[in-house]
Amino acid sequence: MATSFRPILLFCFLLSLFLSSSAQSCSNYAFSSNRAFSSCNSLPQLNAHLHWNYNPSRGTIDVAYRATQSSTGWVAWAINPTGSQMPGSQALVAYQSSSNGIRAYTTSVSSKSPSMQPGNLSFDVSGITAQYVSGEFIIFATVTLPSNKTTVNQVWQAGPLSNDAPSIHPTTGANLQSYGTLDLLSGLGTTAGGGNSRIRRRNVHGVLNAVSWGILMPLGAIIARYMRVFKSADPAWFYLHVACQTSAYIVGVAGWGTGLKLGSESVGIKYSAHRNIGITLFCLGTLQVLALLLRPKKDHKYRIYWNVYHHLTGYTVIILSVINIFKGFGILDPEKKWKRTYIGIIVTLAAIAVVLEAITWPIVLKAKKKIAEKSHLGANGVNAYGVRQTV
Repeated sequence: MATSFRPILLFCFLLSLFLSSSAQSCSNYAFSSNRAFSSCNSLPQLNAHLHWNYNPSRGTIDVAYRATQSSTGWVAWAINPTGSQMPGSQALVAYQSSSNGIRAYTTSVSSKSPSMQPGNLSFDVSGITAQYVSGEFIIFATVTLPSNKTTVNQVWQAGPLSNDAPSIHPTTGANLQSYGTLDLLSGLGTTAGGGNSRIRRRNVHGVLNAVSWGILMPLGAIIARYMRVFKSADPAWFYLHVACQTSAYIVGVAGWGTGLKLGSESVGIKYSAHRNIGITLFCLGTLQVLALLLRPKKDHKYRIYWNVYHHLTGYTVIILSVINIFKGFGILDPEKKWKRTYIGIIVTLAAIAVVLEAITWPIVLKAKKKIAEKSHLGANGVNAYGVRQTV
């Protein structure tokens, strides 16, 4: 029984490790010129992060706003002193001009279709600069807090350029949910999409599926394919295989459920390919579990057809799982080390499979040869001429 719990213990360890690290992911970022910020918050939309230092004696914050964007687009971060969404917000904008390099300026947003032209804000902003590094715009500035409040309404956006100037941003999906409140003292924030709790659910969804479909499923397949070759491993390999795949399915269903929950909370945001592959995996995984109840005995005439179905479905699940996990990495955009770690695990499992393939094939071929010789000699070693043979 202890062996069957090992996959679940592995999952729990990786989950706790990932969540503790992801909570601090933005704090690991290293700015150039020895800039340092004591607080940060990874925003749940548009691949953006806010870093700041609060200066209570002056009532100001030194901010660094980072957002992933192409060099042909613009980004903005704003405080809204009078409302919770875009109209009334006081924004810091940055983009890369074809003639003037990186531009950074302030603009006041008075409507849902602002001109985005430079202008003064209702509070003081100094030292605004920007840079474009590794696919991210970074805006630096010192902002005087309206009425010295430490809880602010924040809005952030991103959009394309037109005629070398910011044009209207998309009006669906994440761009409609990129606003909320931020406590500058605690670093906690809430947003239209559920704030930090939503980020946590996204991370949990990613870990559940990576561990279940992406690690335990391939591991279970390796156990079944190679351990069964060794007589001394029978029937232990079967129970290990069942324990591994059952654990993977249970954890995978939990991951699938969190994905459905996230989808219902993200009106207007669609990742169709990721969603459709996830549904397909759930259906195939369920069929695999139900097929165990219909598994014929080894000597049954239909067992060969069941084996073909079981193997084809199993390998299809593994291939689709790996594809979908990499699609999930593209959506979650975690720290690179997590993607590299998963790649390392998959490469390691593949290398183990190659080595075991080389070790077990001679054993399998030898066993098939013995079976063929016995079949040729017939029952009790009598050949087709009725003469007893010895081998």
